[in-house]
Amino acid sequence: MSQTAAHAARRDPPDRHDRILRVDVGTRKLRWDPLPEGFRLLGGRSLTARLLRLECDPRCDPLGPQNRLVVAPGLLSGSAVPTSGRVSFGAKSPLTGGIKEANAGGDLGQHLMKLGVRAIVVSGEPRSPACLFGLEIDSEGARLVEASADRGRFNYETCERLAERFPRPASFAVCGPAGELGLRSASIACSDRRERRPTRHAARGGLGAVMGAKGLKYIAVSPGNATTRSAADPERFEGLLAGFRERKRKAAAVYEHGTSAFVQVANLLGSLPTHNRRQGRADFADRLDGSGIVESYAERGGSMQGCMTGCVVQCANQVNSPAGEHETSSLEFETLALLGANCGIETWEEVAQLDRLCDDVGVDTIEIGAAIGVYMDSGRLDYGDLSGMKQLLDEIGRGSELGRTIGDGVVSVGRSTGHERIPAVKGQAIAAWEPRTLNATGVTYATSAMGADHTAGLCLDPTVPTQELAATSQKLQLRGAANDSSGCCMFLGASLDDLRELYGAFTGTPVSRRDIGDLAWQVLEDEWRFNRDAGFGSEDDRLPEWMAREGLGESEAVFDVPAEVVRAVYRRVELDDDFYRASGSG
Repeated sequence: MSQTAAHAARRDPPDRHDRILRVDVGTRKLRWDPLPEGFRLLGGRSLTARLLRLECDPRCDPLGPQNRLVVAPGLLSGSAVPTSGRVSFGAKSPLTGGIKEANAGGDLGQHLMKLGVRAIVVSGEPRSPACLFGLEIDSEGARLVEASADRGRFNYETCERLAERFPRPASFAVCGPAGELGLRSASIACSDRRERRPTRHAARGGLGAVMGAKGLKYIAVSPGNATTRSAADPERFEGLLAGFRERKRKAAAVYEHGTSAFVQVANLLGSLPTHNRRQGRADFADRLDGSGIVESYAERGGSMQGCMTGCVVQCANQVNSPAGEHETSSLEFETLALLGANCGIETWEEVAQLDRLCDDVGVDTIEIGAAIGVYMDSGRLDYGDLSGMKQLLDEIGRGSELGRTIGDGVVSVGRSTGHERIPAVKGQAIAAWEPRTLNATGVTYATSAMGADHTAGLCLDPTVPTQELAATSQKLQLRGAANDSSGCCMFLGASLDDLRELYGAFTGTPVSRRDIGDLAWQVLEDEWRFNRDAGFGSEDDRLPEWMAREGLGESEAVFDVPAEVVRAVYRRVELDDDFYRASGSG
């Protein structure tokens, strides 16, 4: 479609940093709205949660016209704060039936904020299933263009074609075949910083299926000459940044080899899911560990790099094949655990091949690894069968009956096979870290509005006393909510004190400790409220029953946390000075 024929929304609000772009794919109309005054301190996850609670019917069909797909960069994205460009995607989840936010790296969030786009809200459904669109945003405005020629394209080819059309530094979010097919494990792939490959995924909860249901194949953002967003109090802001950069650069050393280095940590904790969680340790963990990836750089090429402009953490590992060709970026712990040990795959090289296929078709590696683990545990496929796993991923891309069963996630596979050992909470696969050995993390899995999501509040301390589990989980969930709202990568390790001081100098609105705590609590409240209105109750705040009776490892660890302890997460606790000063990385 020519630009003159494309449906467009032209820039008109005078303040380019306070706009919401509304896109109705049914009418093909676009509209700019000013950001409501009360939303000034909202960004990322806090903004997706608020908009969904106010505008989305919690009882709606997740793949129907009443659902909303919200795209919101973090509040500090597009500024000079290092590693602050993460972008949140939110919707009612096709996987859980509740609210879901998933965020990703890349430059999309920074580019949106530099253009003054605080959120994109996509509503409606295409008039015909044959309709497919691209949403293009630049300094001149926004356009909805025909993209039917891209139907069925896998993510790598889609990004390659977009990179040919849009000069650097344009960034993309794309929907793969799994999303077009409406599969409940479908992810939204964001392009990375260097090669603009589809390697940064808002993966969990099936948000790619919502994007597909809206008929959106891609979002392309061209910032042009848009500059870094300036602070309301530039002198104070720069003063904060000087010390912040130095402290966080040192803290980032923890992640110098990326999360792939956590494989051995999880193994020592008895928290590495192996053979559909029948064991918590794998005798081949050393062959999955990320140290081997780093050692391969000398012979194969590759490096540790940042996924976004301005990153000081540099935790993304570029994994190359033996021939020196790019395989995937980044091969993270959760993928090594779920597609690896959980399925009996014993080397990082093999997992890298599977990760590439998942990125290309557009599915969550956690959900797919768990789903295939159940498929194997039910006797349909042998553990360690790499070619069989590749065939299943091919089935997903083709949309076969078996592919749909696997692509709809772990609960779908459990129903199909009649298998009872289904590791899921609220319909979503349990992340790698094992709740039977890490009970505080288990409480987070049970009470997070988004299901068993490790980024909601991960605690790696196995010694937390029962009476402190709820408070520990709640504090970590608050910290996660605040971090996800800022746009900062969790590995930057920003404390709530860091965030509130940066917020104050950046927006010109003083932010106290009470204020930042209230902002984080409101995120959880908005999400919990959405789920209650969607029909969730206390009976949904539990882990699978078999985890309470099936012991894990030599200690025979089970998750037997009393229900009243789990429910205590919903009673707000007092926050002390140490909480506000503590690192936000874990």
